[in-house]
Formats: sequence, C-alpha cells, structure tokens
Amino acid sequence: MALPAVTVDILVVFGLVLAAVALFATEALSPDVTAISVVVAVVVLEPWTGIGTDTAFVGFANTATITVAAMYMLSEGIHRTGIVRRLGRIVARVGQGSETRLLGTTLVLTGGMAGVVNNTPIVAVFLPMVTDLADEYRISPSKLLMPLSYAAMLGGTLTLVGTSTNLLASTFSARLLDRPFSMFEFTHLGLLGLVVGIAYLMTVGRRLVPARVEPSIDLIGAFDLRQHVARLYVRDGSPLVGRTLAVAFVDLPLDSDVDVVEVVRPDGRYAAPGPEFELQAEDVLTVRTDRRTVRYVASELDLWPLPWVRLSDLDLSVPAGIGTLVEARVPAGSDLAGQRVGDARFRQRYGATILGVRRGAEVVRDTFEDVVLEVDDALLVRTAGNNVDVLRDTENVVVTAVAGEGLVEPLPAPGTEYRESRAPLAIVIVAGVVVAAAVGVVSIGISALAGVVAMVVAGILEPQEAYDAVSWDVIFLLAGMIPLGIALENSGGATFIAELVVLLAGALPVLAVVGLFYLVTAVVTNLISNNATVALLIPVAVDVAVQLEANAFAFVLAVTFAASTSFLTPIGYQTNLMVYGPGGYQFTDFLRVGAPLQLLLAVVTTLGIWVFWGV
Repeated sequence: MALPAVTVDILVVFGLVLAAVALFATEALSPDVTAISVVVAVVVLEPWTGIGTDTAFVGFANTATITVAAMYMLSEGIHRTGIVRRLGRIVARVGQGSETRLLGTTLVLTGGMAGVVNNTPIVAVFLPMVTDLADEYRISPSKLLMPLSYAAMLGGTLTLVGTSTNLLASTFSARLLDRPFSMFEFTHLGLLGLVVGIAYLMTVGRRLVPARVEPSIDLIGAFDLRQHVARLYVRDGSPLVGRTLAVAFVDLPLDSDVDVVEVVRPDGRYAAPGPEFELQAEDVLTVRTDRRTVRYVASELDLWPLPWVRLSDLDLSVPAGIGTLVEARVPAGSDLAGQRVGDARFRQRYGATILGVRRGAEVVRDTFEDVVLEVDDALLVRTAGNNVDVLRDTENVVVTAVAGEGLVEPLPAPGTEYRESRAPLAIVIVAGVVVAAAVGVVSIGISALAGVVAMVVAGILEPQEAYDAVSWDVIFLLAGMIPLGIALENSGGATFIAELVVLLAGALPVLAVVGLFYLVTAVVTNLISNNATVALLIPVAVDVAVQLEANAFAFVLAVTFAASTSFLTPIGYQTNLMVYGPGGYQFTDFLRVGAPLQLLLAVVTTLGIWVFWGV
C-alpha cells in the first residue's frame, strides 16, 4: 500500500503546528500570545489553511471556550456561599494536614464523583477548595491542581455520562456497530485506569509536578485576628497629636488593651514603633485590640476607624522598612520558654510586636501579657520587612512563615464574606447545570451559562465577581488554538494521520494496532478537540478493524478512552485549562507529567480491552 499523499496544504499546517509547539515549549512568548499569533498566521496563510477571518474567530464562540469561562464563574459562585469551605473541612479532617493524605483524598473524591456527573463542573467546584486547602497547609497549589484535573478526566471514563466525549462515541458506536454504550458499559476498565492513574500521581507523578505557585499565607486568618486588628486615622483635633506612644493611651480605663503595631504616614510606614515614637495628625495607626475598645478609643480620642483596603489601592510608596507579618515558633532550649509575654521585651529585643499566641487549637489574641510561653507555641509578630533576618538569626524563635510586606488584607466581615444563606440555592443551580447537560436537554455550555445567570439573579454572585473569576489568558489560549485544529482538518492533515495509521496497521498484530490507535488518538486530541478526534478516528478505527477481521468494538473503546484522557497539553481538555492559570503552570509541565501517564495508560487500557472484550 502506497504512502498517503502529502500536499502543500498539509506541509504548511504541519509547519504551523510545529512552530506553535516550539513556542509553547520554549515560552518565548506567553501561551495566550502564541495562540493569538496562530490565529493571525492561519488567516494570513488562508490559501493553504482554508481559514478566513470569520472562521478564525469561531474559537471565541466554541462550546468548549464558553464552558470553561462559565465554569470559572460557577466555581466563584460556589466559593462565595461557603460550600467549598465546608467541603474543605471534611477533606482537611481526612487529610490531617499531610500533603500525601490531602492529595490522595482529593484524587479519590474527584475521580469517584466525576464518574457520576460530568467531570468539568466537578473541577469547577473542587478548584477553589483545593486552592484554599493548599494555602491553609502551606502546600503549593500547583502540586494539587494538575492531579485534580487528571483525576477528573480518569473519573470521566467510569460511566457513559462522565464526559461528553463518551456520549458522542456512543452515538458513533450505535450508528456504525449497532452497539451504543450502556451506562456502565466500561466502568470496570475505567476503574482500572483510575486506580493506576491515582497510583502514578501519588508516586512518580507527585515528584514530577512542579511547585510553580507559592501558597498564599494569611497569618491574620490563621490566628483568627480579623476581629482583633483595626486601623484608626488620627484627626487634627485628636489629643494623640504630639504624644509619644508611651503615654498615648494613658487616659483609657485600666482594662483597655491597645497595642500600636504600625504607623503609616505620607513619608512612609513604621512597623513596631517604640515608646518614644511621636504621633502626628493624619497618621494611620494599625492597632491590636478588640472591637469594643476600638469603638471606645475612636470616640474618646477623636479617631476615625478606617476600612481595610489592598495596599495596591493606597497608591503609596513602599519603603523597605514597612511592616511584615511573621509566624515564629518557640523551639526547645529557647530563653523565651517559661517567660511571661510581658517580660519577654519582644519589641525591644527584636524590633517586633506580638499580635497573638497560638498553642494547639487555642489562640490568645488580647490581654496575653500574663501568658507564660511554652515550647512549640506559635507567635504572630509584626516587624519591619528588613528586620525579618533578625528573627531568623536568633536561636530563641524559629521563623516558620513570612507574609508579604504590608498587613495581610483581612477578608470582608462575617455576613459579607460568605453568602451562606444562599448555599442551598447554589447547590440546586449547580445540580441543575449537571442534570440538564447529562440528560441532553441542552449542551454543557448552555447549561453552565444558564447557571451563571441564575446565580447572578439570585444574588449568589455579583456580575463583576463573575468577570473577575475568569482566567482570560486561558480563554484566549483555547480560542486561539481552535482554528489550528480546523486548519488541520481542512488541509487534510488529520486524514493524512489516519491513513498513515491504516498503513501501519497491516504490519502489526491486532493488539498492537489497538494500542496504536490509542496513542494516535491521544496525540491528535491535543491538537484538535476531543469530540472532533472521536468523530474523525472512530470511523477509521472501525474500518481498520473490519479489514483485519478484528473486534471493532475494542477499537472504538481505545479511541474513546484516549480522547477522554488528554494529559499532554493544557489545551487538550477543558479541566486542564481550568487549572492552568491558578496552578501557574508552564506549557511543558503537562507534557512532563502527562506523557508517562499517557504511555502507562496506553498499555493498561489496551491490555484491559483485550482481557474484557477481546480483540
């Protein structure tokens, strides 16, 4: 049999594919810019690609693009109700703070649930939960998010409704073989792949997944100090003007516990100011005290309580000496062990102010001067950014975490932080999205958009919150690559690959041909959409099986499973794109982690098909 013909159109499109892969691998340009460049290139080369201006922008109207954007929004809506926090507590109890247990729990839970409902909304719900847990336990979110996506894809192979690809493949199987998939047609094979995949991700994969993003350290939240730290503005007529901190609050009742931990003024910020520091009008004081005392102090000393804002919103220059939050533990042998906090002279010795003391699950936030420090006590302290090394150099404490310079922004006050009263309605909306797509009433993209509209109308999600939740660089990446997949089909490139497989099939054993179709499908599905891959390769696979007098259903299953598990690139599957931005991954990270898994599953799936159905 002669080699399939190679046309100029095919060569041009293959050249574009190679150029895009090279740019993605080297990251000479950011991935979204590379994708937009591809859009420009396919239009400029229209005589060979067959892509005109109108077709170039179909990626922005593609169901996958819209679905990913809508899932980001639904995920934010779920997060705003506090549902994710509750689910996170359950997972945290099982994980017990261990990265290994947390990863294992996440993989099992995600994989299992993705077999019951479509895997895309599963990732939408789990994404904020996993990120929050990673931050809480100071694990890089990158170490958990890619495995989350992979587990969701593997779980999608458990049942007919796990992915839209399964449903489409069932349609082709019914038309070509008169054998549609039943609900649990391939559950045993999917379960085998899920178990092998989880084992890989817990061992080899865990070492290959990079830590691209550092966990967000919220020490104010960790010590539950949101109701014990406030900002006060010193007005011109305040009696504090001209006073030093040593005598600033002498007029207050004896039981008032107020500690100034930072002063902000136009010429800079002053962390842990000493007793001789003199206050001025227009100073902004960060104080540690309770809410009742804040109200009293503001009223008696003519101060204005200020809301919390992001440092970037203040438009202030930030010198090296601004305040930093530090968590430090008291080690064995420390001079501090056995001392009262009030006698430790922490500010004088280390230039830092203690904001809270945590011992096990107990946190002391005010009137802690009489607390006697013990080994393993955790201290939340405020110090100048350039003074952190002083704490690191002393043997009396061990620095365990350093937040970004500037006070960590507390979350909104309870009641506005989470819209918990709307949590049941949010669950109903997400369930409606899943059911509507699963039973075929509408596509997953339309049901997801309807869910977003419902959340906004119900007050679960504000429109601006929805827009802010979307990783727009990911959207441009996906939309920009879709025209290249269309060009691969228009030019005959996809057909060329299929014909090449047919040519090779005649020289291989049947079992090897099944494995070959799995591998080819796994590669092609990362270039064009998984549904387009199924539509292209299942007819070819059935034709080859008939020529070889083999079990055509086995070939259909090989294509279906490979198309549903696109591990090699972030654009291969929607869930990969959803974690791509939050995980801070590079394009090649998916290839490094996904390629061994794809090869492993190629062997396992092929042998599984042989054992369960024969070839």
